[in-house]
Amino acid sequence: MRRKPEILAPAGDMEKLQMAVLYGADAVYLAGTSFGMRSFAGNFTPEELPKAVKFAHDHGVRVHVTVNTMPRNDEVARLPEHLERLNDAGVDALILADLGAFTLAGKYAPKCERHISTQQSIANYECARAWYDLGAKRVVLAREVSLQEIREMRAKLPSELELETFCHGAMCVSYSGRCLLSNYMTGRDSNRGACAQPCRYQYALMEEKRPGEYFPVFEDEKGTYIMNSRDMCMIGHLDDIMDAGIDCIKIEGRAKSAYYAAIVTGAYRHVLDDVAAGREVDPVWRDEVEHVSHRHYSTGFYYGQPGQYYDNSRYIRDWQVCAVVTDCDADGNATLSLRNKFAAGDEIELVGPDCRPFTMTAPVMHDLEGFELYEPRTPQTVFKMKLPRYVPPMSFVRHAVSLSAKD
Repeated sequence: MRRKPEILAPAGDMEKLQMAVLYGADAVYLAGTSFGMRSFAGNFTPEELPKAVKFAHDHGVRVHVTVNTMPRNDEVARLPEHLERLNDAGVDALILADLGAFTLAGKYAPKCERHISTQQSIANYECARAWYDLGAKRVVLAREVSLQEIREMRAKLPSELELETFCHGAMCVSYSGRCLLSNYMTGRDSNRGACAQPCRYQYALMEEKRPGEYFPVFEDEKGTYIMNSRDMCMIGHLDDIMDAGIDCIKIEGRAKSAYYAAIVTGAYRHVLDDVAAGREVDPVWRDEVEHVSHRHYSTGFYYGQPGQYYDNSRYIRDWQVCAVVTDCDADGNATLSLRNKFAAGDEIELVGPDCRPFTMTAPVMHDLEGFELYEPRTPQTVFKMKLPRYVPPMSFVRHAVSLSAKD
């Protein structure tokens, strides 16, 4: 019998967590203010973490916390207290990379499952089995493994050991994220949560005796590109994901926007549910991943080498959030919070939790005192707008606008 995998969504801060939960995540992953691999996400203070866990659990969603940096001697002494805090907060699972941290988690956070981070570069069944024998409940496989390799792992591993893989988002250059570029170029250690993402920079080769002359680097007729120029997207291949026996699909993006967390989570939720039920997939949901900021998509290493996009590695930004719905009655009388300006008469789209996207023309709006608004401009302005029907809170108003970087 095929497994319907868990959808694990990013939650860089409380707003992103709420969006991921409401848009259909089965579980979210986040970090405290230390020992996580995304120092520049909002992350959760010790005071915020129990509230985050409660919100997720109230909606039937599990919480996984990253403790996947490679700590130094001066940091290890602080780990037991951190792990006890996560245990007491009711966290469901810890994502670990360091063997010492893994061992300490078994002692100081006994209520939490232990999952092995992709930072461990698990690419074969013997490595996965070794972690299982040590007490791991789940392993997050290296991004480099193919679906064929995953099928073989599933067949040779205990069924109790869960397999998690990335299904969407940016793919680190180097071996499963163990990148040295950031540390070398900027002094920010990617293996301790401070990656500057130099693989997203624009590069050219210059020979020292020919300053100002820039050359491409060719390995074969297509060229060699050592920097990652594409994002992963497996939304059109969830049948194959299920056939491989994967227990959890993970969306990358804790440092990305709340809109990204919502839209990508919602898209995978609807498509996966259709695939698992044997229904025809509504193409509208598959298309939703085109409505967030992204680079050209690929299927990663699932079907072999992912290839590169040769023109540039810049982001495609064709849609912008205008406002977020905070309240709406049965007749469509909505209260909204502005994010970016738009005007009466503009063509806009609405999409929300379990709300299929639809297009409408923006009507004349009103401020809270009832005065007409034709073009609200100040971010966070609260205003009223009549919608053609009810939409749930946390729905987005967006419009098409080209914000993509120019060549």
